[in-house]
Amino acid sequence: MLNLAKSDILALGRLILKATKVTTISHVRPDGDAIGSSLGMYFYLRARGIDVSCVFPSAIPHSMDFLTSGQSILVEEKDPGRTRERILSSDLVIMLDMPAPSRAEKAGETALQNSCPKVLVDHHLNPQKEHFDVVFSETEISSASELLYWILLQMEDIKGDPSRLPLPCCRALLTGMTTDTNNFANSTYPSTMRMAGDLIGVGVDRDEILDAVQRSFGENRLRLQGKLLQEMTVLREGAAIMVLSEETAKEYKLQDGDTEGFVNIPLTIKDVRMSIFAKQDRGKWRVSLRSKKGLSVEPLARECFHGGGHENASGGSILIPDDVPSSKAIPSYIEEVTKKFLSKK
Repeated sequence: MLNLAKSDILALGRLILKATKVTTISHVRPDGDAIGSSLGMYFYLRARGIDVSCVFPSAIPHSMDFLTSGQSILVEEKDPGRTRERILSSDLVIMLDMPAPSRAEKAGETALQNSCPKVLVDHHLNPQKEHFDVVFSETEISSASELLYWILLQMEDIKGDPSRLPLPCCRALLTGMTTDTNNFANSTYPSTMRMAGDLIGVGVDRDEILDAVQRSFGENRLRLQGKLLQEMTVLREGAAIMVLSEETAKEYKLQDGDTEGFVNIPLTIKDVRMSIFAKQDRGKWRVSLRSKKGLSVEPLARECFHGGGHENASGGSILIPDDVPSSKAIPSYIEEVTKKFLSKK
């Protein structure tokens, strides 16, 4: 079991005991871990009879419908009025899978306007602890979902017994951990394997999770994947770069979440140590970075892409016109900064 501060567990327990209306918030463009950890907390609190709702700044991938369907979920970009009202009327806010409220954009800003207690559950570097009353921050862990699992296991009503957790909570947490480790391909620790064994042992169907998150895409996704791989740039320094414009995404009729996992594919090439995937999303360019063990991409994300993250998994953005004059310059910019970065390694 993860060694968490007893005082923090007790403090969280007291806040939950007093709460009547709780809202969870996670980051923009929510991935499996953001959704899994949020729903994990949601199902735990709902089983205790608490009015709870999940807020996401932007749309949830359809591959997560098996977790989210029928639940109390608000998407800020689709329903800003109800989202703001929900956050401001809550007496406890729990933020998950992000180190700072700014990662939730407007939803995070609204949360800071509410004077209610706030809790952070996160596994990224440099958490902004000053915004929270209770902080659970661990970087040597697979995911926010795993961190939340070990937190809930030490709650007074669970007493270290995973069978006391609601099964939907367990399913959500295993989903979040599975996606953030790329199905145990990276950021996997002994505690991660223990968590998986515990949750499968209490009845979570892992095949159902894999079918939903890895085997439920349309033909268009696979064809786009082929196009991107065909056009991929591989640098002799050991990096692979893929770039997806909004125009191409529309051509292939992509839905939210359809490009999940693309950035990991080039790492199957023997001589590729780093993979970079740049995607234009609602006019903005987002960058995902992945690397093999022994090469940290976090400094590159921080220094060149206004971002950050973990040693082998980070993200950021490219700003127009601050970084490049136009979208046409995106590929050459990525190639230039990547070559400079790898030349120092």
